[in-house]
Amino acid sequence: MTVLVRALRPGDPADAEGFARVRRVCLPGMLATAASVTHDAARTHPDAHYRQLVAVTGDGELIGTAQVGVAHDSPEPGRGYANVYVHPDHEGRGAGGLLLRTAEEQLARHGATRVYCWALDGPRNLAWAAARGYRRSRSAHFLRLDLTAGALPARQVPPPGVELCTAADFAADPRPLFALDAQTMADEPGDISSEPADYEHWLTHTWRHPLLDPALTTVAVVDGGPAAFTLAHTDGEGRYASGMTGTARAFRGRGLAKLVKNDSLHRARAAGCTVAYTGNDAGNEPMLAINRWFGYEIDATEVRHVRTLD
Repeated sequence: MTVLVRALRPGDPADAEGFARVRRVCLPGMLATAASVTHDAARTHPDAHYRQLVAVTGDGELIGTAQVGVAHDSPEPGRGYANVYVHPDHEGRGAGGLLLRTAEEQLARHGATRVYCWALDGPRNLAWAAARGYRRSRSAHFLRLDLTAGALPARQVPPPGVELCTAADFAADPRPLFALDAQTMADEPGDISSEPADYEHWLTHTWRHPLLDPALTTVAVVDGGPAAFTLAHTDGEGRYASGMTGTARAFRGRGLAKLVKNDSLHRARAAGCTVAYTGNDAGNEPMLAINRWFGYEIDATEVRHVRTLD
């Protein structure tokens, strides 16, 4: 079967929906809609040289995707990523290898010397990455919680001096949330460090992202400023995902992450969400313990791989 790789056509609704469909099938925990795919194509920082690639069959069926870019906000230069997913019904036809090779060529043109990619944990996928010169790095879990079965932990009363708000309460001035998000991103465990500093880009790419649900994003406020938050994404079809949960360094160890996440999950269930997803670095035991307390169970595991380009 002939397989071709080309760039996503952002203005083509069929392309955007096909891209989102493949992502949802391969990894349900990463929410994707046609609107979010189009937004990412248009709003990712220009220094990331971000491209979305698709693999299509000879008759035009979209069977694979790749998200490709440079980690422009990392203090370590030359870091790139190429995350490839192929629809399970079309594996073994060369689409993944062609997507990855095209991605590597693009990244090399933009100065990347090291490429990171994720592979779902399983003998076939891990062998696929190894055969292309990639070595294993760290792992991450996607966790799933059925919001229609069982009870969530009871809503907690905030401790003295802590007020629970939502992101909607920061609509007039979201800059304090940006500062908190940037700090927690810088401390997040991972292979590629990140130090976000561009507020205007954050407004465009994160604050105005079509998946962001301000009413379900809970913020713990202490002394008038945000101390902890959990960023809520929803896709309009009953799926909820935690985009990020973090606590400011000065307030860690006080249970605020559990507090805001519990409040957000209760809001999500009341709003009609039926399933909740979240993701954790496999070594982030404090956050994994919190998620186990809520009843989350591992739904999928990915292994990050890295290759140094010739």
